Amino acid sequence: MDPGEAEDFLRRCYTENPRLGPVEPRLAIVRAQIAATGSYVHTTDELTHGAKMAWRNASRCIGRLYWRSLLVLDRRRARTADEIYSLLVQHLQAAGSGQIRPVISVFAPAQPGQQHARIWNEQLIRYAGYRTEVGGTVGDPRMIEFTEAVRGYGWQGKDEAFDVLPLVIETPGDGVRLYELPERAIREVPLSHPDHPWFAELGLRWHAVPAISNMRLTVGGVHYPLAPFNGWYMGSEIGARNLADADRYNLLPLVAARMNLDTSRESTLWRDRALVELNRAVLHSFERAGVKMSDHHTESQRFITHLRNEEKAGRRVPADWSWIVPPISGGITPVFHRYYDEFDERPAFYLDDEAADLARHGSRCPYRG
Repeated sequence: MDPGEAEDFLRRCYTENPRLGPVEPRLAIVRAQIAATGSYVHTTDELTHGAKMAWRNASRCIGRLYWRSLLVLDRRRARTADEIYSLLVQHLQAAGSGQIRPVISVFAPAQPGQQHARIWNEQLIRYAGYRTEVGGTVGDPRMIEFTEAVRGYGWQGKDEAFDVLPLVIETPGDGVRLYELPERAIREVPLSHPDHPWFAELGLRWHAVPAISNMRLTVGGVHYPLAPFNGWYMGSEIGARNLADADRYNLLPLVAARMNLDTSRESTLWRDRALVELNRAVLHSFERAGVKMSDHHTESQRFITHLRNEEKAGRRVPADWSWIVPPISGGITPVFHRYYDEFDERPAFYLDDEAADLARHGSRCPYRG
């Protein structure tokens, strides 16, 4: 624990929230806690603002204009796998019922020299991936190894394209346990197209809440390894990545075939045309279902507004150009035509090596202990 990092966070937190009162008495308490235990305990107000600051500092997120609206659920008292599972279900319901809203559930912090609870899934909702006997795949190829790992723990699945994977929760007391998400926690949108009736016949759908669950929240030197959070989808995340990438659902050839496009050579731009229509279908379907989603042009404009707001507040904005620029039509969005500074600004979210291994493979890399 770095006392300097704790003090820096608390000074900024109390400066941005004058209602919390003077910071010096609080600093005295925190210094004493660190000296006695090697760490300290955030108040609910500190945790709440720290989580919002972490979203504000997320260099890969284009949707930070609304960082103040984050609903922070303090779940630090939960210890057992059953308790954690129940609260994760509540998270998805809070985020996905009615309008999609940004939510983070913060569970107990890591303690020096002690094991901690964690979730193996990279997102609370992901679709399974299966290998077929003829060398093909069904579902999401990205999740094949994870799917095989959870099958090793007894999960079956239906071998269908949109089987929701179970949550894999690991705690010091319960070990590894699997939990099926109930239907009430999974809001999905069937995909159709405004102009092509055949699109609905493809049987495509996607879930409404993108809840990232394998990143560590770091606030003032305190690490929270279990802190799933969500915003809402930008359409291109689904239409230009999840459903379009060659190593994901790879739907561009299928959409192009149904559109009778000339795929004999790249210069016909059949991929581009299919990609636009796939993204139109996603945006149309979510709007039709009344599920909140933004398009990449609107979100790009909002990010520019966020930059201006932060400049007025005297704060620098870390940003990764390769993530901020949308994966479709990037050159005609305002975020394309400028440079950004990418730097480590805390509070922040981090992806640990072990968390990445668990999320992709459902097992720990033997070379990382």
